[in-house]
Amino acid sequence: MAGALNIGIVAGETSGDLLGAALIEALRARLPGCHFAGLAGERMRAAGCEALGDAQELAVMGLVEPLAHLPRLLRLRRRLRRELLARRVDLFVGVDAPAFNLGLARALRSSGIPAAQYVSPQVWAWRRARVKSIARAVDVVLCLLPFETEAYAGQPVRAEYVGHPLAARIPLESQRAAARRALGIGGHELVLAVLPGSREAEVRRLGADFAAATVLLGKRLRRPLLCIAPMVSPALAARFNAQLRAAGATIRLLEGAADCALAAADAALIASGTATLQALLHGVPMTVAYRMAPLTAFIARDLGLVKVRHFSLPNLLAGEGLVPEFFQRAVRPETLAESLYAALTDQSRRAMVQARFHDLHERLRQGGAECAAERLVELLGARGATARS
Repeated sequence: MAGALNIGIVAGETSGDLLGAALIEALRARLPGCHFAGLAGERMRAAGCEALGDAQELAVMGLVEPLAHLPRLLRLRRRLRRELLARRVDLFVGVDAPAFNLGLARALRSSGIPAAQYVSPQVWAWRRARVKSIARAVDVVLCLLPFETEAYAGQPVRAEYVGHPLAARIPLESQRAAARRALGIGGHELVLAVLPGSREAEVRRLGADFAAATVLLGKRLRRPLLCIAPMVSPALAARFNAQLRAAGATIRLLEGAADCALAAADAALIASGTATLQALLHGVPMTVAYRMAPLTAFIARDLGLVKVRHFSLPNLLAGEGLVPEFFQRAVRPETLAESLYAALTDQSRRAMVQARFHDLHERLRQGGAECAAERLVELLGARGATARS
């Protein structure tokens, strides 16, 4: 592959930005001088990606809610297609956000550009028939979780398990003491990490119940409880702070620092998502909650569209109900507080959960971004060989 390569990369939201940044660094180590351009967040820009837009432009959740944003998203996708074709990119990588990225990948691939999807769509949970359309859009799907490749067996698309970058980045050994020193927390304090979500809709739907749960939990415990909440942005911090005041809750808000907060915590209350995996990797017992818009929840669960028994990543990885999870109307302050009390006081259960978390952490340490970068370099080499033959 002579000459500098141009790589188009589009990530959605904060989690995609983190994955995209790690992938850019891993690719640049193998392909010195390559140029990256696409939708990028703060981390990807710091890694050297030219931003053609912001990753937060894709921060739209649910099955029904994106319809209101559809005209804007279609305009954005058309613009990115034009720009990436004009730049003659050698490879396109969609990082998560499959509803947006697969359509863009299909359009670019039809012009001869190899394409990859980094983070599998949840075909293992619902709409498995999508695998055929995924095969038309990309050359390879890079899966973060070991069970995801099963959905692609016998289908006309490569699916490879590359491990999760977070598992490679977070040490197997506990970082509790160092994290507590960094946050100015004593070694014997009882600490609860509270993560109500990285999206405005998540904090709006969960924040008040999370705040009220900490008040109830604090009253039941026989020792002081320190609650800390890493927030991804000042706007979300302001919204959550208003919910805390309304509930009479005292929680120390942190600017980012999710890894540090989880490493320091004895337990965590978390909105379902990537943060639950971070908690698992830090060995923190947790209670997981999630709320969708009512119509989305009706379509997903009541109509049987979702085919899995669990929705949190720790339980999906374990194949059982390893951590308590609460959905929609089951998310109540009293229920959350009761679950957290057990997580903090049932020592035998804590030890079992932490041992299982450690085993899962080892399973996920497959190289992550390094392994994903190797697969992409192989894809570029294979396409280059085909073009020369």
